[in-house]
Amino acid sequence: MAKPPDHETRINTLETQVTDLDERVRRSEQEAASASALAARSDSAMADLRTELREFREHNTRLHNATRQDIRDMRQEMTSQRGDLTSQRQEISDLRREMTDLRSHVDDGFIEMRGKFDATAAGLQHIVGMLNTLIARDDR
Repeated sequence: MAKPPDHETRINTLETQVTDLDERVRRSEQEAASASALAARSDSAMADLRTELREFREHNTRLHNATRQDIRDMRQEMTSQRGDLTSQRQEISDLRREMTDLRSHVDDGFIEMRGKFDATAAGLQHIVGMLNTLIARDDR
């Protein structure tokens, strides 16, 4: 004949197993809660990181655009200054040409005046000679 089941032992075994399972369920729930909290913190950290990254990109984009604009402005200013320098060089060249023309004009004027002074001196010398002749004739 078969042995009667030992209900007491089976109940004790089942109670032990239920206690173990209960403990395991509790630990699983705690681990799940910890994992959920960790995941929430991770999600929050990722959201913060995404926000910081977006702000960083926006800042860098603004900075990049501002730098590009500054470079454009500097190029434009340099082009303008290059044009001003070219204009100033032309003005200096024109002034040199005018100074050369003026020097030539002054030299020509001095040459002309020198010729007139020489002619006047010659005329005065001739008058002196004629006066000396008259004085000498009167003295005789």
